[in-house]
Amino acid sequence: MKLALALALALASAITLNWGYVAQHGAASALPPLSLRRPISSLRALFTQRRWLAGFVAGLGGWVLYVAALALAPLSLVQATSAGGIGVLALLVPERLTRTERAGVAVAIGGLLLLAISLGGATHGESAATLSVALWLGGSAAAAACAAVVRTGAALGIAAGVLYAAGDVATKAAAGGRLLFVPALLAAHGLAFACLQLGFQRGRALTTIGLATLLTNSLPIAAGIALFAEPAGPLRVAAFVLVVAGAVLLARTQTGAGSASPGIDASSRGIRRRRGGMKRSRDSAASDAATHTAAAAGQSANGAAARTKPPAAGPTVPASPHDSEWTAK
Repeated sequence: MKLALALALALASAITLNWGYVAQHGAASALPPLSLRRPISSLRALFTQRRWLAGFVAGLGGWVLYVAALALAPLSLVQATSAGGIGVLALLVPERLTRTERAGVAVAIGGLLLLAISLGGATHGESAATLSVALWLGGSAAAAACAAVVRTGAALGIAAGVLYAAGDVATKAAAGGRLLFVPALLAAHGLAFACLQLGFQRGRALTTIGLATLLTNSLPIAAGIALFAEPAGPLRVAAFVLVVAGAVLLARTQTGAGSASPGIDASSRGIRRRRGGMKRSRDSAASDAATHTAAAAGQSANGAAARTKPPAAGPTVPASPHDSEWTAK
């Protein structure tokens, strides 16, 4: 009974989290462009949107359900259930999935399931060196910065996933008593949140959220192997290969099926229409100006011709007899 309740909570967590992400994506993609240079106004724009706020609260609720599930069941079983989250995401997104996206989802689910099974025999590992954790966090920050520079939905989703994973690694280190990593985990989660919201405005829901979810789930386990001496076996290696392959397939849709969300596409089309209308207005104004110039030139030419043309000869008036008489005199 206890195990069934835990799995139900894990499934509810996966559904709630991904519904929250989809709701946030739909609301953020309809807002004016967000910017890190205007953090206060960007946050105000997000938190004043009821749909986005509902998604944010749902995400917090999903995280609470996940923690409750972990309290009732082993990590491997909870992770195996949560691994279906990307499948739930594929059902929730309003966009029609391409063949590449469907393949990416299937491969990623297989990899996450293998990853969850591989956790069954894992030990807690050892305490990682502070320098090793710091180097991992620095490398994660550099990788996220390189991805975020591209500014596409897929790249920002990758950056968010890398940063969320770095925050989890810092959380694990801080839980071991090294509280100096607390600022690092707060900064990582804050930057990941910003990258994810910016990615919502620039990418498809499945691409942005899917990549962030895959990296958030897989990279901390890779850090566990590299930093905390957790065991690695062929099953786990195969799982990572499948997860990476699924991420590559999802990232390919950024250039294949279109990267921007419907709201951004519509905005772009509206901008292009406005620009086209402005261009036509300028062309029309130039044409009217040319017509007026030509007309003015014609009028000037006619006026000049009228001024230089000799006066027409009028009818000859015969001289009166008196004029002839005075002339003779």
